[in-house]
Parts: sequence; structure tokens; C-alpha cells
Amino acid sequence: MYVCSCFGVTEKQVKDHADAGACTPRQIASACKAGTDCGSCVRRIQAILGRGNCPRRELVDQGMPALTAEAVELPEAA
Repeated sequence: MYVCSCFGVTEKQVKDHADAGACTPRQIASACKAGTDCGSCVRRIQAILGRGNCPRRELVDQGMPALTAEAVELPEAA
């Protein structure tokens, strides 16, 4: 299912980026542009991310990047 119709980003892609360390809609936007055009998907992205613990919060708190190169270059879902 598409989350961001502006950039064709699917729910699976958002979840994959979250699994790779994206903890906020802004980090998802950095990884795949979702939420950066009309913004109507930002609430859905927030719902997907939930309010749980971020697995890479310690990296962010230390000023290190939370996203890996692999997360940014995920293949598109078919």
C-alpha cells in the first residue's frame, strides 16, 4: 500500500527505513523523500513509526547519523 503518493513510497519501504534506524518522519523524508511534497502522508508515517523506542536513538544523541547507506538505497517494492 502506498503511503506517499507524491513519491510512490510504500508502507513496506517506510518500515524498512524504520528497521534501518529512521525514528522520525524527518528521517524517513531524508531516506526516501516521503512527506516532503504535499505532507499529507506525514501522519501516516508517524503512525507506522509509532511511539516505541528507536533502536538507534543512542547514535542520534551522540550526533552520529542514524541512517545507514543501505537504508537510503533500498530497492523499490514491486
